[in-house]
Amino acid sequence: MIGYAQLLDDDPALPPHRRQAVSVIRRGGEHLLSLIEGTLDLARIESGKVSLATATVAFRDAMDQLADLFELQAAAKGLRFVREFDAGLPQWVRADERRLRQILINVIGNAVKFTERGEVTLRIRHAREIASFEIEDTGPGIAAADLERVFEPFARGGAADGGTGLGLTIARMLTDLMGGEMTVRSTPGAGTCFRIVLFLAEQRAGAAAGAPGARRRSGYAGARRRVLAVDNEEVDRDLLRQLLEPVGFQVLQAASGEEALRLLRGLPADAAPDAILLDLAMPGIDGWETLRRLRAEGLGDAPVAIVSANAFDRRLDNDLGIAADDYVLKPVRGEELLDWLGRALALEWTSDPAPVLPAPALTPDVGAALPALASLRALAEQVRVGYPRGIHRWLDHIDATEPACVGFTQRLRGLASRFQLDAMAADIAQALRVREVSHG
Repeated sequence: MIGYAQLLDDDPALPPHRRQAVSVIRRGGEHLLSLIEGTLDLARIESGKVSLATATVAFRDAMDQLADLFELQAAAKGLRFVREFDAGLPQWVRADERRLRQILINVIGNAVKFTERGEVTLRIRHAREIASFEIEDTGPGIAAADLERVFEPFARGGAADGGTGLGLTIARMLTDLMGGEMTVRSTPGAGTCFRIVLFLAEQRAGAAAGAPGARRRSGYAGARRRVLAVDNEEVDRDLLRQLLEPVGFQVLQAASGEEALRLLRGLPADAAPDAILLDLAMPGIDGWETLRRLRAEGLGDAPVAIVSANAFDRRLDNDLGIAADDYVLKPVRGEELLDWLGRALALEWTSDPAPVLPAPALTPDVGAALPALASLRALAEQVRVGYPRGIHRWLDHIDATEPACVGFTQRLRGLASRFQLDAMAADIAQALRVREVSHG
């Protein structure tokens, strides 16, 4: 589902008024996938099988988005959310963005959840490649005797703290995995402060230009490369073909390990694949045995990526030279697959600028009275993921806190009732631009 939504989202022939709907499908699928992967994370962490996927991350933007999210959650409880970011925070760093967000969401979410009055503060500093995060609240605090147990699974720090469950345990274990440190200090009745220190190397402008999403790859320099896709599911093979052919790859296909071996035996040396994408769970011989026989028969030394839906198939202790970076989990994300091929084949990518859609004209209704920036950003996020209940909840919140914006909310309610998310997104985007200019 995510793969085909990707293809539609990247199709230049897709009408603009349908692109928003496809984006909602894609992002909704990715959100559900993240929930499933999060459930598996606990089992992987406990078994010591979690690995990091480090990449270039838009650090400042990611932290602003995270703060925006919790600012609204705190406001809904009548709390202040304070962000104290160093003016010199780097725009780009090297990190595993998903793990970093997971750590911060667990800790900040815990602070907001158990603070009933006052404020929650997020402080971020970055100096000499070291990032420090402090999450401080004015909640009930944790007794000194319980501080030693606060990171234990299902620990309860006494009645005052409301319980910590697994969130802090996972955050601490992920911090350790990233080579960092998480500590806590607390004063009962006054509040708690968690401090996280991580090595996040700053990336300069040149390196950041290669970050995922920073360009739209249209091809690569040099001779056309061949890729062999081995998977018993035709729909999965066809998805790989549709992802790779538009950027210049010739895609060979095999529906089983035996078929792949027969194909390779019959190919002349100058027609051998440059890279192989190999599923693991197949009828007959599995992916591991296929790769073992391929190497034993001398059928080529092309780099191999394991493409599997099973998150537990990451056998890093294998005898075939498959490293952590050589796994691509299904559903396959196009950018992740192209990143692997770029590394494995030392490709020099060519790119076209991403298409820029014309902005719709600002309607009189939108231009009348606009909600605060934080409310608009939260509303935009609900529209982005296509969550009707969340949309109406934030419209209610705006009506209650900013009654002068009733014209704006009434128009959006009408659009929401007809599920016209593309029109809603356009109105909110225009309102955000107006608000940001007025704040600039």
